[in-house]
Amino acid sequence: MDAKLKDRLWTTVLYGISILVVMLLVALIGYILFKGGDCLKPSFLFGNPKIGESGGGIGPQLFNSFYMLIVSLVITVPLGVGAGIYLAEYAKEGFILNFVRLCIETMASLPSIVVGLFGLLVFVNITHWGFTLLSGALAITVLNLPALTRVSENAIREAGKPVKEASLGLGATQWQTISRVILPSAIPQILTGIILAAGRIFGEAAALLYTAGMSAPILHFSNFSLIEKTSPFSLMRPAETLAVYIWKLNSEGMVPDAAQIANRASAVLIIMVLLFNVSARIIGKKIHQSYAGKK
Repeated sequence: MDAKLKDRLWTTVLYGISILVVMLLVALIGYILFKGGDCLKPSFLFGNPKIGESGGGIGPQLFNSFYMLIVSLVITVPLGVGAGIYLAEYAKEGFILNFVRLCIETMASLPSIVVGLFGLLVFVNITHWGFTLLSGALAITVLNLPALTRVSENAIREAGKPVKEASLGLGATQWQTISRVILPSAIPQILTGIILAAGRIFGEAAALLYTAGMSAPILHFSNFSLIEKTSPFSLMRPAETLAVYIWKLNSEGMVPDAAQIANRASAVLIIMVLLFNVSARIIGKKIHQSYAGKK
């Protein structure tokens, strides 16, 4: 077969596969949004669920999802970026580094349900915390830490190649080079990894079933406390997230219109995940352009 003909043939095949993947994604998202209907109504987004009655909202579950997102990122980002700095700048090739990489790869391949069972054993039972928002955030941290560590390591390693030796040659210490030269250059890629991790936190359900619980009490924002279980900001209260609520609606059917509420909640969830992914691209590109001096 002629080389040019073979090239055109495989190019057509690859384009066809790409178009098929895009069409499948568009069809899936379109179907979910179509079934969701008026999912963006304020009464649905900010209303409370009605046990045994139709017409409830997802206000507590939506708040719990965002609060879980914030708490988990507060834990995950310092650990992930710190581990990335260590692996890229301080770790020396050898047994210890290979062992750390093996642990990271193993953690990255763990199913979320296994992480949930681990969280149930450690964060719920051994600590005697019970089903709490903090337990769920720690379980999500276990899920997201390997990916964020790898993203941070690769970003720091690539950003440091052209500027590291120049900075050290000008008399800067290694930490000054990392904190003032390499990290600012690596921020776009690291931020992209953080936003993608945020999207996974928002859509995770399996790990939270066994750690954060399946109850969402009515929220009274007049009470601000990080430990009192009656406070919506408490880390030590059960926190049913939106993804867990969708699973519970489909499995238990607690209300007459459970299917309709689940469809609307699924549409809200997919919209939020899309926003996280799109914003990761846009923000990462903007920050990269600002550091590269492009308009």
